[in-house]
Amino acid sequence: MADKSKGERRFELEEDLSAVEIPDHLPVLPLRGIVIFPSQIHPFLVSRQASLKLIEDVAGTSRIIALTAQKNPEEESPRPDGLFQRGTAVRILKVLKYPDQSVRVLVQGLARIEMGEFSQREPYFIAAVTRLDETFAADKESEALQAHLVSQFSKFVSLVPYLPDELQVMAMQVREPGRLTDLVASYLKIPVEEAQDLLALLDVRARLEKLIAVLTREIELLELGHKIQSQVQTELNKNQREYYLRQQLKAIQKELGEGDQRSSEIEDLERKIVEAKMPEEARKATEKELDRLKMIPPESAEHTVVRTYLDWLTTLPWSVSSTDNLDIKHAREVLDEDHYNLEKVKERILEFLAVRKLKQDTKGPILCFVGPPGTGKTSLGRSIARALGRKFVRLSLGGIRDEAEIRGHRRTYIGSLPGRIIQGIRNAGTKNPLFILDEVDKLGADFRGDPASALLEVLDPEQNNSFSDHYLDVPFDLSEVLFITTANILDTIPAPLRDRMEILELPGYTEEEKLQIAQRHIVRKQLRENGLESAKIDFPPETLAEIIRSYTREAGLRNLEREISRVCRKIARSVTEGEQAPAHVTQESLDRYLGPPKFFSEVAERGHDPGVATGLAWTPNGGDILFIESTRMNGQKGLMLTGSLGDVMKESAQAAMSYIRSRAERLNIPPDFFEKSDIHVHIPAGGIPKDGPSAGVTVAASLSSLLSGRPVRSDIAMTGEITLRGKVLPVGGIKEKVLAARRAGIRTVILPRRNERDLEDIPAEVREEMAFIFVDTVDEVLGHVLQPPDEQRSGAVPETPPSTERTTVLN
Repeated sequence: MADKSKGERRFELEEDLSAVEIPDHLPVLPLRGIVIFPSQIHPFLVSRQASLKLIEDVAGTSRIIALTAQKNPEEESPRPDGLFQRGTAVRILKVLKYPDQSVRVLVQGLARIEMGEFSQREPYFIAAVTRLDETFAADKESEALQAHLVSQFSKFVSLVPYLPDELQVMAMQVREPGRLTDLVASYLKIPVEEAQDLLALLDVRARLEKLIAVLTREIELLELGHKIQSQVQTELNKNQREYYLRQQLKAIQKELGEGDQRSSEIEDLERKIVEAKMPEEARKATEKELDRLKMIPPESAEHTVVRTYLDWLTTLPWSVSSTDNLDIKHAREVLDEDHYNLEKVKERILEFLAVRKLKQDTKGPILCFVGPPGTGKTSLGRSIARALGRKFVRLSLGGIRDEAEIRGHRRTYIGSLPGRIIQGIRNAGTKNPLFILDEVDKLGADFRGDPASALLEVLDPEQNNSFSDHYLDVPFDLSEVLFITTANILDTIPAPLRDRMEILELPGYTEEEKLQIAQRHIVRKQLRENGLESAKIDFPPETLAEIIRSYTREAGLRNLEREISRVCRKIARSVTEGEQAPAHVTQESLDRYLGPPKFFSEVAERGHDPGVATGLAWTPNGGDILFIESTRMNGQKGLMLTGSLGDVMKESAQAAMSYIRSRAERLNIPPDFFEKSDIHVHIPAGGIPKDGPSAGVTVAASLSSLLSGRPVRSDIAMTGEITLRGKVLPVGGIKEKVLAARRAGIRTVILPRRNERDLEDIPAEVREEMAFIFVDTVDEVLGHVLQPPDEQRSGAVPETPPSTERTTVLN
């Protein structure tokens, strides 16, 4: 075996090798993977037995042998046809034996030869050889080629770190072009076939051109390699510097006793992922992000983003749920303890518990409590959570205009967070809390999206089992959450959202209900909050009733609680000033605590003048009474309508006017009254917008009273829509309107006959106390409400408009 070996090679410039005689027959030593050029000193290793025998036999002779490369370097025992025909005659300069029986041979190339017939094949080859002479024609172009080769070789040597710089000087000193090509070729690491072509090429000029092309290619490869190496080295230096700094940081942390926080952080996250018991999709997403976190340096801003995301995923209650208390008797006791009456709502909650007790996998219903402010919608949700033993979460939707408040922001935004739904679930710590969405009727929409549309998925039991928050980007199951929404009115809730909810109405409280709630809850709460619990102050029922009648007028309880709180604060101040706390708060002392009464019965002052009728209205704050006033002036066919009226209410007034004109003779009104008169219809509280058809009968009664001169009974209130034919159509909000009439001291109410079934919603004590008149036509209404005419004005139209001054509320 002969292989190229590392070692210094020297070029002999002084000896004339062309004078060395080459025998006609030479031993042939095959080379594997290398080509030896003339004039060059080159070492190689010999390990094959035939080659070792050859070296041993020629050691005592001329020491000249032939070297030629094998065509197949892998062949262990090549045949003559497996060798290149042209090779190099060399002289053995030195032989060095190694302990492993291999031999290192140092040779010097003498001349190019061509092998002829092989005269011996065993134990090694001997062949006839012919010395080959080079051809070269010196000219200017050849000199230029030789100079360019020297320049390129100098550049090549400067790019190869293991080649000594002396080679550049050596190449410059060589004058013979053939010897220069051999020198350069011997230092190029090129394939054996390409080196063999250079050896076999006898035309020196052609060899110069071919070698320049090969050398240029090698220089380009070296420059590209250097560029890549420089880039890699720069990156390595940066990474090494960062690694060094991190190691220093670890050493500093260790000295400070902080330990390896990063490894403990990763271990803590891995433990949390296992404990969270996530669904498969969420677990894969979490593990993927954890792998990313391991690759991100702690100093990177992305590290904080990924760490926060993993915190959210691992702290959500994927598999944590509270056990419902399905004891229906206990739930009834809790609901009765916290809230008086509200039987329909309580029955619905007990039904839910009963079904849940029989069927465990029932999806959470979506309930919507609708009612005036202060009727206990939010506190009722808290009581339901206490009865069920669930966590309570409240989200106020009033004024929310950004869809991201519901669905969250995507993680590409700085400071992004999950939506309020997911935040509430995490804060609750269970996946089945009672989630109350307050003021769902006050959602807004703008360029940031429509939150009401985002709630469609949340409040749909068929979809919310895979609710997708933009920040989490993995589905979360909301099907076990008991969602309850609250609203004051239903009109502003989008129809698709309203369709997903079960509506439960909470109407205004009656005076008796307010009295019971005040005695059971409000008084005790305010005494406790104002530090008077130990004083044991008594609020008698008649005192509370006086506060309800004379100081509040509302459907709910907030103003009542404020007034009782004012009384308690006045007493607390007197106690701190050294006075004795009263044992009882009497009606007579209310003036001292609360000032003069704010509300009076308006009926007595309204019953004497024609043109005034008492109507009933529904508002988001409960029912209310309104007085419709009409007056007549000299003019010609003018009908003015004032009081901030909507289009529907204006049309109702016009329909009432048309009906009165068509019935003028029957009502003892001159048929031509409209020819010389202007009629003005006004509804007080003009700053409050009003609309709806239910004031039709009241306007008709007011106009009939004005034009006939017959006052409307002051103890009757009415509501109903009318048609041009005089029919009375049903209207809504009957319970709220009836309670408003009762609060105002009115005990008789006229209702459309088709609203008779709505009396079932009115408390029994109210139905027993009040009288209801059901009508089908306007004529029936007028027959009930118009008083008999005065003797002086019987059948006459009043020449001057009656006084319609209103005194209702003292502020």
